[in-house]
Amino acid sequence: MNSEFGILYLIPCPISDETALWDVLPAANRAVMDALDYFIVENTRTARRFLSKAGIARPIGELEFRELNEHTAAGREIEELIAPLLEGRSAGVISEAGVPGVADPGAPVVGACHRRGIRVVPLVGPSSIILAVMASGLNGQSFAFNGYLPVKPPERTRAIRFFERRALSEGQSQLFIEAPYRNVKLMEQLVQTLGDQTRLTVAVDLTAPDERIETHTAGEWRRRQLPEMNRRPAIFIIG
Repeated sequence: MNSEFGILYLIPCPISDETALWDVLPAANRAVMDALDYFIVENTRTARRFLSKAGIARPIGELEFRELNEHTAAGREIEELIAPLLEGRSAGVISEAGVPGVADPGAPVVGACHRRGIRVVPLVGPSSIILAVMASGLNGQSFAFNGYLPVKPPERTRAIRFFERRALSEGQSQLFIEAPYRNVKLMEQLVQTLGDQTRLTVAVDLTAPDERIETHTAGEWRRRQLPEMNRRPAIFIIG
């Protein structure tokens, strides 16, 4: 690592605006944020709001924000984002919720920093993926996060059966997410497709006051009222 370069800090933020995590932000995280004036963020408005609620020392108007999201092109745009670090200026990466680089933007700029010899420092914070595994009762020694399943029902059915076979044959918990407005349809298809004894965890609104985490077999889910999850962030786990 080149000591003349700045440091890239990966800064977690609360998963839900309603949590008390604003009040229990680690002191080490606050100290890092207080020292930075350059942030690479998924959404400028969200990042400004987070930093304001966190009560950082610097006035928000004095900070520089550059966006890194699905519209950021690889190559030149990523190099422009890390150019200040090559000049000795440190930066913080903030996604909209949870931890950068895990089911959220961050990896391209982190990869570019590694290629250039820039130090990367991850800070402590909430990850909905880890929280869901912790609370599932499924295998936490071996699990895989698979992102989004296909949207079209026939393809999604094939994907569900594929991950079910992997979960049952390898004992590996299979995690995935969905756009919140499609949660209900996915849940219904999971319950219809999975075998009676296959376990399914649903973790909704993690860390929020109305958080709901339940694990049942698919057969049990079919006999229960499904949780209300329309437009609510959720993690699904087959195990």
